[in-house]
Amino acid sequence: MKMILLFLACANQKEADKIVNALLKNHLIVCVKTMPVSSSFLWQGKKDTAKEVFLVMESVESKFKAIEKEVRRHHSYDTFVLVSIPVSQASTGVAKWMNQELK
Repeated sequence: MKMILLFLACANQKEADKIVNALLKNHLIVCVKTMPVSSSFLWQGKKDTAKEVFLVMESVESKFKAIEKEVRRHHSYDTFVLVSIPVSQASTGVAKWMNQELK
């Protein structure tokens, strides 16, 4: 299992909670950190800003497609940005925990 961290911005806390609950219920992620953020971005040729809820999630690479599919079911943005980065090292016991939870 190759561990990844995933990043996703949500429109609000209610949307973030819905996505997190679905991903945990379906054993697609093992953990998530949630934080409010102020985002600045380009959209349709203009600079825009938004107050969003940012998720940092822990999972494995083989679950990415299923995570994306589940996020698409619950996310309000037509174009959401779900990205992952590989984890090269983790503390002792993490792999065992993830294997047990992501069956």
